[in-house]
Amino acid sequence: MPCLATSDRYSIQLPAGHRFPIAKYALIREQLLWQGIAPPEDFYDPGLCAEEDILRVHSMEYWQRVRDLQLSAAEVRRLGLPQSPELVRRSLSSSAGTVQSARKALEHGIGLSLAGGTHHAFRDRGEGFCVLNDIAIAAAHLLHHGLVRQVLVVDLDVHQGDGTASIFREEPRVFTFSMHAGANYPLRKEQSDLDVALDLGTDDETYLRMLHDTLPRLLAQVQPDFIFFQAGVDVLATDKLGKLALTQAGCRRRDEYVLRLCQQHQLPVAVSMGGGYSEQLRDIVDAHCTTFRVAYEVFG
Repeated sequence: MPCLATSDRYSIQLPAGHRFPIAKYALIREQLLWQGIAPPEDFYDPGLCAEEDILRVHSMEYWQRVRDLQLSAAEVRRLGLPQSPELVRRSLSSSAGTVQSARKALEHGIGLSLAGGTHHAFRDRGEGFCVLNDIAIAAAHLLHHGLVRQVLVVDLDVHQGDGTASIFREEPRVFTFSMHAGANYPLRKEQSDLDVALDLGTDDETYLRMLHDTLPRLLAQVQPDFIFFQAGVDVLATDKLGKLALTQAGCRRRDEYVLRLCQQHQLPVAVSMGGGYSEQLRDIVDAHCTTFRVAYEVFG
């Protein structure tokens, strides 16, 4: 039975007109409850991430600057979010959500986080709305505690998972797979273990064919015993920052394919939300809620 990590800390005040859709976190939880997708007892607060978990993947110097609100003006610009105590707590809680989702997945087959997917955070810096790299933190947590042998990161956000690729460049126990829009942020890409760069305007059928051609082959090659699925919904045609052309139905088919493959291969999977920047907030919320609806259908 799926469990959903969520917290009131995920929602913080941002300047008026800020392009990061911070309101989605509370709205997704409300919609999952209102639509009856998830009962109240499936939600839990994951608490705050332990410093020892952070320091396995982030440098002490960077973490101290984040914690003490000492990021430079240039670092804040690169991050795209104003530094504040609330942002620090949000980042700690979101990272804890992915760590706990990973541990829940080992128990139940799947763990769900109503945040996370902050894959642009590097060892020594944050970028693109990402302060701490929750997937990297959780993967390193599982490996450190001997809970898994080989991790596969399936990053299907429209933007390359550059921070995750960089952090695990020299770590053979974590295989990073990123399928993203090629001519899009970040301008300078990192080298994942496997990158699939899609043409701008890629539609449902082309996207899904590429995924069907790639993921089973990866499972056979990598032989993972754990999956992290970054399920960004910025692949939608409606997305302001995405540049692909998936429909809501196509995004659902993507999620269903990945989760059914995990279920069929008995691979525990931790799901984090990733990005979504459609003009209409309801399009973002609906797409993320569909990810969780599919999770309940496949693993419920």
